[in-house]
Amino acid sequence: MRRMIDHGQNELNRENQRLSLIWKAALTGVVVAVVVIAYRIVLGRLETLSFQLYGYAKNHPVFLPLVFIVLGIMGYGVGTLVAKNRAISGSGIPQVKGTILGYFNYNWFNTLWSKFIGGAIAILAGLSVGREGPSIQLGACVAEGLGDRLCDSRTERNYLIAGGASAGLAAAFNAPLAGVIFAVEELFTYISSPILLVTMVSAIVAGSIARLIFGAHPVLAFPIQNALPLSSYWMICLLGIISGGAGSLYNLVLLKTQKLYKNISNTRFRVMIPFFLAGLLSLVFPAVLGGGHAALEYLNPSSGPGFLMTLLLVKFVFSMISFGSGAPGGIFFPLLILGAIIGALFGTFSILYLGFDPAYMNNFIILAMTGFFSAIVRAPLTGIVLLLEMTGSYSSMLPLALVAIIASTTADLLKSAPVYESLLENQRKEAGSTDLPDERRTTTVDMVVHHGSLASDARIKDLSFPDDCLLTGIRRDGKEVVPRGGTLIRAGDHVTVLMHLHEEADHRDTLAKLFSVHE
Repeated sequence: MRRMIDHGQNELNRENQRLSLIWKAALTGVVVAVVVIAYRIVLGRLETLSFQLYGYAKNHPVFLPLVFIVLGIMGYGVGTLVAKNRAISGSGIPQVKGTILGYFNYNWFNTLWSKFIGGAIAILAGLSVGREGPSIQLGACVAEGLGDRLCDSRTERNYLIAGGASAGLAAAFNAPLAGVIFAVEELFTYISSPILLVTMVSAIVAGSIARLIFGAHPVLAFPIQNALPLSSYWMICLLGIISGGAGSLYNLVLLKTQKLYKNISNTRFRVMIPFFLAGLLSLVFPAVLGGGHAALEYLNPSSGPGFLMTLLLVKFVFSMISFGSGAPGGIFFPLLILGAIIGALFGTFSILYLGFDPAYMNNFIILAMTGFFSAIVRAPLTGIVLLLEMTGSYSSMLPLALVAIIASTTADLLKSAPVYESLLENQRKEAGSTDLPDERRTTTVDMVVHHGSLASDARIKDLSFPDDCLLTGIRRDGKEVVPRGGTLIRAGDHVTVLMHLHEEADHRDTLAKLFSVHE
């Protein structure tokens, strides 16, 4: 009888925890939507204003010196923000992942307002950066602030941060499902009921609010007229290989560019470089300015292979210089535009030299965007769902999946590491131990036991746990298992490990070797 009462009490506690997570996630979705929608509106208007001002200055050369003076001031100002708060550098996604994993301990409020202002100025100047990475980081910052007040544990706060990140992506691109998959595939790399619950609720709430404001129309208008015939699927395979190779090159050049920038020790001067370059490009090639909306009108066969190749090269170089400098801004949208240009080039050659129907042009564009994204980020599910939601091309699931798998496999074969993992590793080395938390506090880490891992089908007493780590709980098939030395751990178990907060980052790496399978 006592056991039945305890079991009933545990079930009640779990149900109360679920209800608590749901309302916290819903609140997070609402607040994140307000912040990210405001950011999205501001950036949209500033990008339009940017092209208007550059166009006016180009037609009235007397104002050009003033333009470059203002760009220098703006670049120096953004560089000052980055120098004072390195959390706002780049897209912000590695910082979000590092915060969840315990690598960083940034001030969420300072990061929030600095990222908002820095990202807005970067778009006004015309840098080749996007809104999606900052939107994810802004959402995570909002969730972290709410979590500090509402959550009872650091684990629950991390769930809320992931929910805020998924809500940020959902509000930025009208893509709630992609936000959920991104949180699972990129931020946590495993699935659990609390993670799915929080990310789904947050993303759906934020995505619904964004659709009320902006409408339900796709962010990218590439309507598919006809599906590619099965006889042409060899072209999809070829495009997947090309996208995979191009994505590997993108990652390599991006990391090399960041390394070159480190030779400029003054962050303020470093960030000023893309600002001045934006001013020069506004005079000779304005199509590459901003995230990439201006380039979309040229993605058709009438532009010709020569112009499309020039657009690809200039946009690629400008994106490297913009992001590599550390200026606040994401790579999602610019890399999607680069993928779209690759698809337009591929489609143009197919139409001109292989006799393909021009109606298939948009098919190649969407496929290349998916493949390029999958090769760079190494998150094929996110790439597939993101492009489905952004373009509304839901009939293209099979070819999108095929090109994503081939592109990501090609990148793996080329030994190209996922871009956000590489960026996170570089930031960890730069941060050192200065951002690690208080040594007196403890935290718990939840992990899923993978099939084929060292811990799978092993007894607890036979595993070499890190010092000062204690396995405190096992959840199997929805039930709690009391961990003892002789307890057999099984694949699929959700394990909870207690440790000191300041050792979380190091212990996570060690525990991952026990519970996960690494190629």
